[in-house]
Amino acid sequence: MIHGKKIIVVMPAYNAEQTLQMTFDEIPLDFIDEVIVVDDASSDNTANLARKLSITTIVHPFNLGYGGNQKTCYKEALRRGADVVIMLHPDYQYTPKLLVAMASLVAIGQYDIVLGSRIIGGRTLKGGMPYYKYFFNRFLTIIENILLGAKLSEYHTGYRAFSKNLLLELPLEENSDDFVFDNQMLAQALFFGYSIGEVSCPTKYFKEASSIKFARSIVYGVGVLNTSCQFFLNRYGLKKDKLFSNDGRKLSIEPEL
Repeated sequence: MIHGKKIIVVMPAYNAEQTLQMTFDEIPLDFIDEVIVVDDASSDNTANLARKLSITTIVHPFNLGYGGNQKTCYKEALRRGADVVIMLHPDYQYTPKLLVAMASLVAIGQYDIVLGSRIIGGRTLKGGMPYYKYFFNRFLTIIENILLGAKLSEYHTGYRAFSKNLLLELPLEENSDDFVFDNQMLAQALFFGYSIGEVSCPTKYFKEASSIKFARSIVYGVGVLNTSCQFFLNRYGLKKDKLFSNDGRKLSIEPEL
């Protein structure tokens, strides 16, 4: 626990066998109450390795997508009594050594969300981020900050800590099961007035680290712009979407039959 709060790390996994143990080995288990891996129907031995490492392991019988995987992650963490939930990709791209810092900022009530930003610190390209990804990251972030009225350094990191209340209150079931889930979640948090903090997070890009390809990046970028436009129209009463409504479907933490 940290500041009396139960901390659970969730890892949405897909074919992460080669990097899962490296990631898990650096998790500061003295402060983390539980680690959960949700295997999204991998074709490798991700699930078997997770069980071998004594990690709580859930396996989807078929692939639900990155957003669908996260929904399972958060529901399971909440069912297990988490006060703070941190999403850490098991591909060893983000350093687990920041888990305590990120969790602490949420546990003390400083922020509802804490992001591990790849942009703060100015070493993104040195860490190996492809130039086209860096360009699209900066371009989309500028547009989003304008339309969402925020000042984040980036919206596209996969390293995030959340408060229990935020996960229960946002209409997350309205979100996509694809990669744009990440972006929709931050847009929702800003729409409903939750606070977002950032910490500098060095990242590593290498062959085994998961990364969406150029074509999927384009689809993601279009989804990001669409989400930002939806946010803007809903904020000014020009449109009403379940994505930005208190009536939208929220995560259910009731045990599934």
